[in-house]
Amino acid sequence: MKQTHKKAKIKQTRGDIIYGAIVTGSIIIAGILAIYPVLFVLSASVSNPVEVNSGHVLLFPKGIQWEGYELVFKNQWILKGYRNSLIYTILGTVLNVAATVMAGFALSRKDLYGRKLLNWFIAIPMWFGGGLIPTYLVVNGLRLVNTPIILIILGLVSTYNIIICRTFMDSLPAELQDAARIDGCNDFKTLSHIILPVSAPIIAVLCLYYAVGHWNNYFEAMIYVNNKEWQTLQVFLREILIQNISIDESMQDTEELLRRMELANIMKYSLIVVASVPMLIAYPFVQKFFVKGVMVGTVKG
Repeated sequence: MKQTHKKAKIKQTRGDIIYGAIVTGSIIIAGILAIYPVLFVLSASVSNPVEVNSGHVLLFPKGIQWEGYELVFKNQWILKGYRNSLIYTILGTVLNVAATVMAGFALSRKDLYGRKLLNWFIAIPMWFGGGLIPTYLVVNGLRLVNTPIILIILGLVSTYNIIICRTFMDSLPAELQDAARIDGCNDFKTLSHIILPVSAPIIAVLCLYYAVGHWNNYFEAMIYVNNKEWQTLQVFLREILIQNISIDESMQDTEELLRRMELANIMKYSLIVVASVPMLIAYPFVQKFFVKGVMVGTVKG
């Protein structure tokens, strides 16, 4: 005899309905507040400057034109800035994540001698810092000023990220490492063959944090690197923006002055898009790891 199973319907109370409506409404409002600025910048970057300055562009572009992007990419330093920022971001992120994972793995080991003292020691930079001048003197003493490598190795690890990584690895079952020792794995093999394969979520988070930091690096590049051949994209975009904003208001031709002011304003939106697109493209590939459970596929039975 076949048995039919009917799904039991859970009756919602009035309070449940109200709560669900509030949560749904809050999520929709938060989504609109997050998405609208992005859509507005994209629309404004390809719209007629007159329409943007007059406030007619609210969501969709009006009088589509690409003059803002043309002005940005006519500058010869933009491609060099992209090249340099990509180099710093890729190499820097790889080194950052490698150092952070190794530090987090070591500090998560229960058999590490002086583990508590070391954990307190690495937390000190979160509360106290040497400041800009001592850091510059150290970098200058190492003869790393005006060299591209300083933008890769400066701030190699973040205490906050080490603590996140340590906490994650500390939550993994101790049986994983015990089984690795029984199989004859040393610490490096345990990290590379056992811990890393189940640490994709935390590695993705670390990659995103470090990559965004390198890509948006502006202050350190301006302080430590004077050679324009090795400057970052952010520094070049700032220079371009300043050049277009610095308009000689003593010009006699009023129409030309207004035209330059309009272009300077529309160029701001183009610069925002140019600087943001790489991270916007990379984020969806990393975001999928955020929603995965930490222990999925780690221990069965």
